[in-house]
Amino acid sequence: MIKDEVDRLIEALNKNGFKTIYAETGKEAAKIIMDSISPEETVGVGGSLTIRELGLVESLINRGNKVFHHWRKGMTSEEVLETLKNELSSDVFLTSSNAVTMDGKLVNRDMVGNRVSAMIFGPKRVFVVVGVNKIVKDVNEALERIKRVAPLNAKRIGAKTPCVESGYCVDCDSPDRICRVTTIIEKVPSRTEITVVLVNESLGY
Repeated sequence: MIKDEVDRLIEALNKNGFKTIYAETGKEAAKIIMDSISPEETVGVGGSLTIRELGLVESLINRGNKVFHHWRKGMTSEEVLETLKNELSSDVFLTSSNAVTMDGKLVNRDMVGNRVSAMIFGPKRVFVVVGVNKIVKDVNEALERIKRVAPLNAKRIGAKTPCVESGYCVDCDSPDRICRVTTIIEKVPSRTEITVVLVNESLGY
């Protein structure tokens, strides 16, 4: 992004109550987040490729933080559910956003709803890491972006949905449908501190 666009986006996010940090690289963003979390704090991690691309799960665990993340292999259904609940009550929650608009809104779509729930209420602090590939003009463009990447996410988790076959999103009735809950955070929720970390790299879907 050019500096003028970055400045405008940061101004819009700040106006809507978000704390905003700019990082040139994912490595820089990861250091900023690690430095912002104490070893004593519990950390929940949403279903986010971006957070895992930055290596934050491993870094936090290796440092001694208690990390709740439901993508661990070999978990039973009961263990996944318990982990999802622990993510909601963690001190810090790490995730990304499906899209961030130039007027400072976060637009997301979930299957279970745990990720968007934790972004809105529960954890004391939330860090939302966003690569430049997720920055869009407005909410309409955000929803169109989500439709473009939905087939990629559905394929990643092995869902049997029409979009996996066709490559494009449709309003399906599949039991495996991943597009079930849509949220637009227009202003920071009154009891949640959200920091958006903008990264000048392409990260996640």
